[in-house]
Amino acid sequence: MDHRLLEIIACPVCNGKLMFDKEQQELVCKADSLAFSIRDGIPVLLETEARKLTLDEKSE
Repeated sequence: MDHRLLEIIACPVCNGKLMFDKEQQELVCKADSLAFSIRDGIPVLLETEARKLTLDEKSE
């Protein structure tokens, strides 16, 4: 994931900052407890496609 993209990209739900999870290849919004997948190098920033974070993931 390009670090320049991370500086300008925002959560589509709350407009908050997204964190890149390298292991899962996802962009994570801690505020909304959502993880957005990255497919073929393209972030899928659709709330309907997002995965809810587990309790363990929220506490990290």
